[in-house]
Amino acid sequence: MNWKEELIRLYDVNADKAGEIEYKGETPYTLLPLYHSTVTAQIEVTIYEDGNFMNASAVDANDKFTVIPVTEKSGSRTAGKEPHPLCDNLKYIAGDYKNYVDDNGECFDLYINQLGKWANSDYSHYKVNAIYEYLKKQTLISDLLKSGVLSLDDNGVLSDSFKIQNIPQTKAFVRFIVRGKISEEDEYIPDECWLDKTLQNSYIKYAESTSEGGSLCYLSGNVEPITYLHSRKVRNEGDSGKLISANDEVCFTFRGRFANKEEAFAIGNEASQKLHNALKWIIRKQGTYFDTLTLVAWESALKSMPDWDKDTYTIAESYDEYDDSEDEYYSNDIIAQKFNNALLGYGKSISDNSNMTLLGIDAATTGRLALVEEKTLSSAKYLKNIKNWHESCKWRYEKFNDGKFDVFYGILSVRDIADILFGKENDKGFLSIIDANSKSLYAETARRLIPCIWEGQRIPYDYVERAVLRASQPLSYNERRNWEKTLALACSFVKRYRYDRNKEEWNMALDKDCKDRNYLYGRLLALANQIEYSTYDFDKDKTRITNAMKYMNRFSQRPFDTWKVIEENLNPYLSKLDMGLRSWYEKRINEIMELFDTKDFVDNSKLNGLYLLGYHCQTYELRNSKSKNEEDN
Repeated sequence: MNWKEELIRLYDVNADKAGEIEYKGETPYTLLPLYHSTVTAQIEVTIYEDGNFMNASAVDANDKFTVIPVTEKSGSRTAGKEPHPLCDNLKYIAGDYKNYVDDNGECFDLYINQLGKWANSDYSHYKVNAIYEYLKKQTLISDLLKSGVLSLDDNGVLSDSFKIQNIPQTKAFVRFIVRGKISEEDEYIPDECWLDKTLQNSYIKYAESTSEGGSLCYLSGNVEPITYLHSRKVRNEGDSGKLISANDEVCFTFRGRFANKEEAFAIGNEASQKLHNALKWIIRKQGTYFDTLTLVAWESALKSMPDWDKDTYTIAESYDEYDDSEDEYYSNDIIAQKFNNALLGYGKSISDNSNMTLLGIDAATTGRLALVEEKTLSSAKYLKNIKNWHESCKWRYEKFNDGKFDVFYGILSVRDIADILFGKENDKGFLSIIDANSKSLYAETARRLIPCIWEGQRIPYDYVERAVLRASQPLSYNERRNWEKTLALACSFVKRYRYDRNKEEWNMALDKDCKDRNYLYGRLLALANQIEYSTYDFDKDKTRITNAMKYMNRFSQRPFDTWKVIEENLNPYLSKLDMGLRSWYEKRINEIMELFDTKDFVDNSKLNGLYLLGYHCQTYELRNSKSKNEEDN
């Protein structure tokens, strides 16, 4: 099943939710009924069922999301005069608009004639009749003025200087509430037109009755009414780009292949609406945004699944079926247990024919969208690949949560990875991509890591090299925690890269038998750093930087020459230590030296990323040894 068929299937399966307004945080969204769209309304007019005016008010900015019926042309209008069937801007629905604005009233004539056809059809609705009867009186502007919703200037005309929700009052959008008497036996029907499903169904039937002609739909294979005016607002409510478009009659992009656009591509009106409405709904429900790139993934039955772009900590904590009531204290083992339990729990909830679909949409131009990612695989395979990604890149990280840093073992989120690879320290001391022109790197990072996470492909080597390079430059960071985070990511990428290339297994435990030149030099650097650091007075030397850190970048390029400089500078600090601790450090250095092959030690060529693993593992082992000695003492 391709992505278009999957979206149509998704709409059909969830058709009972059409028209229901849901919320993601404080942001409303809905699965649109057929022949409907969404707008932001500024004015709310309440009338009685007999068509008489009751009151009017400005719409609260937090309640402006409105579902309205549209025609094929009005749903795609950017210019011209194409009225919506029921709710619209003032110039369309107010017959007395021309009395207060320089206007010929053409828009109102088009609107009221169109509304009259629906009101007089077999598919009318009592709310349609009420609105039609009221607007025929052509008193809307005067009623809004009396209600204090609109305001006239000194010349007695509607001025654009007066705004509602930052929209000039002359361009305000109006929605309706129809108050009527409903008996207790009747099913509850909301007075708000945008919430009334009976009104929505009435328009759907009316729109279907007015559809004429039919041709072959290239998507469904059925003969049905065709549309070439496809939906906008795909990624968000302000998105003007279209995913499908065939209106290029000037440059003729299909010339040389087809005689006309009908031969190039033809989609049935209903199929197009289902496809676009389902895509809008699922994006707003669970989409992820990386600058202009919008990515959305879903399970075929909309079962909850782990987010592919999140870090290990978030996936573990977001799985709400794990019971930690018996845990006596927080530990890294609990995060690992939660993560594994989460994947097992997700796996038990899916069926054998469950699939995961990923779509990525980006803007090629202002008016055009491009499908840049499309993947489908079984949900079981997806969970397996997610687990492989987090375990194959597993390293020690700290995550800022509730005012403190929690430690976890795994991998960072895609957004955090982009910040580390390409970001700078912001005013709050965290790494982020600050430059507006560089924010496209979020999308670039996501697109390049998707194959690694979804399909188990290798990490791009230039990302490995970049992480190693940035981790080798500790002096470029004001906050030490940012460098340590970069170092951990470099270790994750090097670990994964060496497994992909050589099937080597590396972990946080120090390998005291490893004789690799890069690993051993990293261990030496860690010892030199710890020796000097252990002599500092923390009250006076908070900002001091060790020689190991100062020379780290040079050390990674010319290790043999640089080590001689670092080792010579160590003597004053060794002399400050008590005899036992000094002997202990010297013994550790000698143990590492004995593991070197002579040719490898004098080799002054550039170190690869494995030296960072040696540095990080040795540093962590030294910290644990110090903690253990303090406990023993």
